[in-house]
Amino acid sequence: MKNLTVVDHPLVQHKLTLMRDKGTSTAGFRRLLKEISLLLCYEVTRDLKLTTKHIETPMQEMEAPVIAGKKLVFASILRAGNGLLEGMLELVPSARVAHVGLYRDHETLEAVEYYFKAPDDIADRMVIVVDPMLATANSATMAIEKLKERGANNIRFLCLLAAPEGIKAFQTALPDVPIFTAAIDEKLNEKGYIVPGLGDAGDRMYGTK
Repeated sequence: MKNLTVVDHPLVQHKLTLMRDKGTSTAGFRRLLKEISLLLCYEVTRDLKLTTKHIETPMQEMEAPVIAGKKLVFASILRAGNGLLEGMLELVPSARVAHVGLYRDHETLEAVEYYFKAPDDIADRMVIVVDPMLATANSATMAIEKLKERGANNIRFLCLLAAPEGIKAFQTALPDVPIFTAAIDEKLNEKGYIVPGLGDAGDRMYGTK
């Protein structure tokens, strides 16, 4: 599909399988989520533009590559997005952070906003929006629309799992936003959860299931 990247690296797939296992502990799930986020972050930032700066190595002076432009913004869709955020910040500690607080109405499955905080100059930065699941796509779509309202115009979406229904809805609403995911699962069930999935990522990460 256009604007869709599945990160099929063996380490990503192995760790994802461990996360899917219902026997994996809360601590184990949290650790794996942090580890897999490092690998996914590597992929979603693969084509960042580079420039050079003059440095001096122990051997000689040289023009060495560095990332061009302003620092990235990682936008976490609360609360589960924070699990991906933690690992990504280890890889890119200078990134700015935005938080978009949304919850899903269990009757309508629609996303409801309760919190938003982002850097003022978000229009000048690449924004990588993170949430473990792309299920109905309601939360992801609303979060990105809120970011666009504040000026964001260079956005990517990163998740662990995506459902075909969520991908279709997301790309219909936001055809300009690339999706990066570790897997495309079979479907959504009647409650809007990804199947086979891995359950509620937030509950498994925080031990609230």
